[in-house]
Amino acid sequence: MDEDYSSMTVAELKELLKERDLPVSGNKNDLIARLQGDSGDDAPAEAAGATSAPSSDWEDEDVDDQGGFHVARQKPVLDEATREALALRAAQKAKTPTFRRTEWFRYARLSRSGWRKPKGMDNKQRRNFKYRGSLVRVGHGKVAAARGLHPSGFAEVMVHNTSDLEQIDPAKQAARIGATVGGRKRSIIHARADELGIRVLNRRRDA
Repeated sequence: MDEDYSSMTVAELKELLKERDLPVSGNKNDLIARLQGDSGDDAPAEAAGATSAPSSDWEDEDVDDQGGFHVARQKPVLDEATREALALRAAQKAKTPTFRRTEWFRYARLSRSGWRKPKGMDNKQRRNFKYRGSLVRVGHGKVAAARGLHPSGFAEVMVHNTSDLEQIDPAKQAARIGATVGGRKRSIIHARADELGIRVLNRRRDA
């Protein structure tokens, strides 16, 4: 049976493959080649598609940018009270308004900056006019037990060299490399952190 598979969408091609109990992995060319090979129109194309398309086992795995399998990020060892505090902080943060500085909508450079306390006697935001946005207040503070912790639960420790890593407890603390650290030293810190089993919170994709 000769069909014009090229004019069909990927979803339609996958439906045909499901009806024939064939794998649905791969791009559109792979799907067409698999359908043609099943119908006997183009057996060599099916063979080529079978070798180039990933198996279903590979499709079910998360793969990182370097081509290897995804490795789960390291998690801290937390007690029940800290876990509850982190969950409560996340719930509180979902209800917290977005704080923007005065005139953030007027100038692009202000929209990219953080919060600044409004100044001036006639400042509408300082006078709490509703259309000018929320003010930072004491009541917006989060649960104290989780204050300063990374969302993962780790306590952040700033590092600038490999000797700073020796002071970190891998079970409860994670490293954050300073912004002034160069690329070569950063790669050395990454290697040493892997040896010690320490998670680097701002690890770059290429390292």
